[in-house]
Amino acid sequence: MTRPNASPSATDATHSLAVIIFWLSSGAFAIGAGEFAAMSLLPYFASEFHASEAVAGHAISAYALGVVIGAPLIAMFASRLPRKHVLLALMGVFAVGNLLTALAPSMWTMDLARFLSGLPHGAFFGIAMLFAADIAGRDRRAQAVSQVILGLAIANIVGVPAVNYLGQELGWRLGFAMVAALACITVVMVWRTAPYKGPHPDAHPLAEIDAFRNRDVLLTLAMGAIGFGGMFAVYTYFSAAFLATTNAPAWGVSVILMIFGVGSTLGNIVAGALSGGRLLKAALALQILLGVASGFYAFSVGNVILMGASLFVIGLGGGLVVPLQTRLMDVAGNAQTLAAAMNHAAFNMANALGPWLAGMALTAGWGWRATGGVGVALSLGGIVIWMAMRWSDGRRPVETGATA
Repeated sequence: MTRPNASPSATDATHSLAVIIFWLSSGAFAIGAGEFAAMSLLPYFASEFHASEAVAGHAISAYALGVVIGAPLIAMFASRLPRKHVLLALMGVFAVGNLLTALAPSMWTMDLARFLSGLPHGAFFGIAMLFAADIAGRDRRAQAVSQVILGLAIANIVGVPAVNYLGQELGWRLGFAMVAALACITVVMVWRTAPYKGPHPDAHPLAEIDAFRNRDVLLTLAMGAIGFGGMFAVYTYFSAAFLATTNAPAWGVSVILMIFGVGSTLGNIVAGALSGGRLLKAALALQILLGVASGFYAFSVGNVILMGASLFVIGLGGGLVVPLQTRLMDVAGNAQTLAAAMNHAAFNMANALGPWLAGMALTAGWGWRATGGVGVALSLGGIVIWMAMRWSDGRRPVETGATA
């Protein structure tokens, strides 16, 4: 039953939009479950292939390399293609990559399969968000972007634990097969529910390259690559710190990582609400939150309750991806597809930078608290870049309320 002041056509349009975004979010869920579950299943495929954990870790690096390489290349050459068709192809490649992972006969073939799985990652997120924002309209685009990303956040609550548990109980190959199956379902449902949207009329591969010459695009990507690194500095070493500094049972790690996933989910929802017309202010608020939470984590190491609370708040700060992704839509001009895809490549760079710096701090003997300190330092770096973004906005005319 509809409200008296709501026309059936408006209600149907709202319902249709919700269904489309749900299935785009389902694709994000599949990608998140596959990416993070691969880390938790590493000991099991390392054992089967008789490889050290360091060698098995090449599969994780191969996936990240696929993201960084695939995001710009696919975005440039797919810019003149209908976005719906590109999304279907990308999710299809992701399904094939995970199926090949589940069937891999050796470590090097698994590395190749993980590389293939990573290729569509950044481009899918970028194009899915542009697609959702386009059909939602300007007033609701930030919420549409946050709802697509929500699938990635929920994957940390449900998908990763489920894939990890079944992988432990029934074999790691089943975990990747489940991800492939979900990706196939997403292909079918996006094909059935999403409307046909032609390519952007001004899109062109050479025009997409302009993103790399756009100061505002580069600054936004830099804030993601550096400011977001603090979250990964803490998250990567949390399990080891928890087991080394507390007397809590090992299952406590899974519980707190689920709490982190809840925080991440809420962070994306809140960021979507905050970002409407206030992108830079929302980005600054979330960057400060990440820095404060990282500092709190540094002092909480060894205390189970406080470590859980700090991981929850760090998850909230992860909503930073929403205002940064939405800002890219404002400043990218005709390079929309490449800029949106590169945002996720930037976050994968953060995933490399944060753990690398935190690992250096641990190697130097500074202790587990140092990972939180690295998070604070990277958040400060993000704030410095935010100041440069603000300065850049002051040097060009902007649409009132678009990015302030």
